[in-house]
Amino acid sequence: MNKPLHGKTILLGVTGGIAAYKAATLCSRLVGLGANVRVMMTKGATQFITPLTLQTLTRHPVATDVFDERDASIVQHIDWADAADLAVVAPATANMLSKLANGLADDMVSTTLLAVTAPLLIAPAMNVHMWEHPAVVDNVNKLAARGATFVEPGTGQLACGYVGKGRLAEPDEIVGAIVAMLTGPKPLAGKRVLVTAGGTVERIDPVRYITNDSSGKMGFAIAEAARDRGAQVTLVVGKADVEPPNGVDVVAVRSALEMREAVMERLPDVDVVVKAAAVADYRPARQATEKMKKSAEALTLELVPNPDILQEIGEWKAAREVGARQPFIIGFAAETTDVEKHALDKLKRKKCDLIVANDVTAEGAGFGIDTNVVSVYGPAGLVEKLPLLSKKDVAGRILDLIAVSTRPTGGNKVTSDATASGGGQ
Repeated sequence: MNKPLHGKTILLGVTGGIAAYKAATLCSRLVGLGANVRVMMTKGATQFITPLTLQTLTRHPVATDVFDERDASIVQHIDWADAADLAVVAPATANMLSKLANGLADDMVSTTLLAVTAPLLIAPAMNVHMWEHPAVVDNVNKLAARGATFVEPGTGQLACGYVGKGRLAEPDEIVGAIVAMLTGPKPLAGKRVLVTAGGTVERIDPVRYITNDSSGKMGFAIAEAARDRGAQVTLVVGKADVEPPNGVDVVAVRSALEMREAVMERLPDVDVVVKAAAVADYRPARQATEKMKKSAEALTLELVPNPDILQEIGEWKAAREVGARQPFIIGFAAETTDVEKHALDKLKRKKCDLIVANDVTAEGAGFGIDTNVVSVYGPAGLVEKLPLLSKKDVAGRILDLIAVSTRPTGGNKVTSDATASGGGQ
């Protein structure tokens, strides 16, 4: 049996939320993969699941009290912190996030984690309004800036009766993140990745604008996947319906001109560009400084073309001197007809290395939803056709193709009809 976590010690902190019961499955999965799991629990966590349950599954005593020193030769919380290859908090309540972000140490979990030098993985779980509270958002951002990795909560029915984002990620998803963090090098470590996401806003007057239906979800998923593969990620984002992922450098813009400026300014320093934003093709020729008043007469709005950012990136790369940094360029093509024809034409005209194309009228592939159906094209034609997948899974596959294509000894080696393992909206 494959045991990728053999020899790894995982320190698991369980805090007091209803999702604490999932810690049993998490422990079982980790032990089955060969990990040595040491569990510590807050007092609240013991109200939802007993220490005996987790002790039985891990075959190790469970720590619940920082003052319960059973071995006089060691200080338990320091010994456990030093032995950890990875520290995990699942579920992590809003209270524990606050403690970790602000350096508080008043129970076994927070005290031990303050002494941990190993990487930290956090899987939050709480009510949707708690998750969105500015204090919680600040604490998450603070922890992410310090290097903590998050397995973000899922969306669904919560124990409190609400339906929204806040439920603990499923144990298999958390295990997948643990395995990824502990096994092998990051395929994009040392790479700088620039991702654009969301739609642009082109002002008509102070209260009206032209935009599109892009939610930013596809671009955000790509930024998150690049981050998880070790890349240093800059996310240039326009209008979006969801919060950007943690652990990336976010540059907020509104218009196409602002996005162009942000991208071109950073272009010389990046290794990969993923142009997933849905940029408005046109903008008003004149923007009124005051609200335009309604009248009985027809209104004619003159539009002028916006700069084609993707084409400008491709032309910039083509003009680079031999030996200069040559970023790998991925564009998106959201189409409604003749998807392959338009994708290959766009790939050639805009000098991209790959184009990710989809039919936005297809079921499961439109704007604002969590799934997508895409085909990836390269200079030789179809590289990979993906079935209906979550945008997170689509992003992961795209980043896997990028990792193969940007290996130092491999060059741009993506070929058509690549074997599958499984426009930006």
